[in-house]
Amino acid sequence: KNFLFSNTPRGARSSAIIYSIIETAKENNLKPYNYLMYLFEQLPNVDTNDPDVIDSLLPWSDILPEECRLPAKEDTTASEA
Repeated sequence: KNFLFSNTPRGARSSAIIYSIIETAKENNLKPYNYLMYLFEQLPNVDTNDPDVIDSLLPWSDILPEECRLPAKEDTTASEA
């Protein structure tokens, strides 16, 4: 249903790729907008054939900048004594 308004199979595929990147960023506690901006800034300047470079840009990478990350949630399940 998300691709109901895609005019072509290529458009539907492109939408699916973007949706997947955004949802994976969310699952890894990233701010999707900030993460996409970071990717758009970095990708033109890196060797995309180098697997180590690509790994460093993935949503679960430990070396992503802090501005891409959501603030850590406080543990509200701990009981107060």
